[in-house]
Amino acid sequence: MNDNLKLHSDLKLNLDGIRTGVGGSDDLIIRELRIGPDHSVLIAVLYIDGLTEEKSIHQFILEPLIAHGTSEGEPEDWPLLDRLKNSVLTVGQLQEVDGQDAVLDALMNGYVVLLPDGHARGLQISMAGWEQRAVSEPVNQTVIRGPKEAFTENIRVNTALIRRIIKTPKLLLKNQRIGRVTHTNVSIMYIEGIASEIALNELTERLARIDTDSILESGYIEEFIQDETYTLFPTVQNTERPDTVAASLLEGRIAILIDGTPHVLIVPALFVQFFQSAEDYYQRADISTLLRMLRYLCLFIATLVPALYIAVSTFHQEMLPTPLLISLGAQREGVPFPTFIEAMVMEATYEILREAGIRMPRAVGQAVSIVGTLVIGQAAVEAGIISAAMIIIVSITAISSYVIPEFGMSIAVRIIRFLFMGLAAAFGMYGIFLGIAALILHLSSLSSFGVPYMTPIGPVVRSDLKDVLVRVPRPSMTKRPGIFAKLNPIRGRQPSAGQGKKRGRP
Repeated sequence: MNDNLKLHSDLKLNLDGIRTGVGGSDDLIIRELRIGPDHSVLIAVLYIDGLTEEKSIHQFILEPLIAHGTSEGEPEDWPLLDRLKNSVLTVGQLQEVDGQDAVLDALMNGYVVLLPDGHARGLQISMAGWEQRAVSEPVNQTVIRGPKEAFTENIRVNTALIRRIIKTPKLLLKNQRIGRVTHTNVSIMYIEGIASEIALNELTERLARIDTDSILESGYIEEFIQDETYTLFPTVQNTERPDTVAASLLEGRIAILIDGTPHVLIVPALFVQFFQSAEDYYQRADISTLLRMLRYLCLFIATLVPALYIAVSTFHQEMLPTPLLISLGAQREGVPFPTFIEAMVMEATYEILREAGIRMPRAVGQAVSIVGTLVIGQAAVEAGIISAAMIIIVSITAISSYVIPEFGMSIAVRIIRFLFMGLAAAFGMYGIFLGIAALILHLSSLSSFGVPYMTPIGPVVRSDLKDVLVRVPRPSMTKRPGIFAKLNPIRGRQPSAGQGKKRGRP
């Protein structure tokens, strides 16, 4: 804020300027009262209704001010502001302000401002108390085993949730405000000595270059700081889980918290991390490895199975066993559309039903899903418009896309599915292989804050392969990802031989 417009020593002029600054808004509360032993000092208490906790204002500000007198041992010539700070007000966060813009900024952020008459300075007191959603269970990133806490829309609650997990003074927090109109609070969290200084400096520069009037959600920041704009794949990870952010910070990554949203951004972000779930690290290594393999299998199904069906049934029927080919031919008898059109219609119908289920009220959305999947699908098959095999293909593809833990990656896979379907309809298996080659080249060209997107697969980082497709047991994960935590790569030491093994009976 620009503090060039200084406060006056005349309280009336200050109050008139502040009323003008807020446009005469009715939620500006101004309480004028006289304090001191002889009630000779006029002081005004200002706050915005709804942004402050009124009970605390009455208890910790108004009552001490009204009861204010000269205490024993207190110098009679002590400046008023010093007397209020050191002897009267029983609050924690308190500092002086000397500009009208600073007063307006404090009011809009939930502070209470005290302006005494005859002084060109005032006091701002932290007394924020707006209504907010309580900490609840994650909605999108649920787990069976693990913490059940999720971020809220209050940035201070979110930072506290992270500090409850990582209790080290080296967990640093850097605050700034972005947005010419909204002045949204944005915080960067990282662990000193573990996070990459290069990535931290790059993130700070990118945030400083943001010039916009509003930041309403983390998606605004994500689009401004991402490395590549024209790509379907997310290069900034977002999560609503504090334990996921804590684990990322311990790996050397950086978290970005935005006030007003329960989603926290994490950078740098790699392709393989979008297929990792927080629950992978709470289960045994063998279970986590099985789930990882299942996710990559679902990635293959969600991306390529409709395209493979189109290519084989249209151009490469000789690849199918004769009984299966006869069965598919019998199902398609009477279907008026080519396989490609049939697949596009079903995929588009499913996307419409999915979007409708999200936007509608929960009870109605569930009914729409049942009607869409059962009634419409069955009616389409009986009417001879769609073959039964296509219903199966679309269903397993849709289900597989939801196995991917990160929603942003799931959307990218669903879009790429349509591109592969078009290539399969035009060139058959040759088109699919061409699309796969182009996709690999595109992924290899991406980066996230200077880190290659396909790390540790390409370029290969052997020490980090233990947490990609296979998750090795926890005692063997003694090093942090080398691409992030170059300053402090050691996570712990491996147990000595025989440690942790079951002892025999004496």
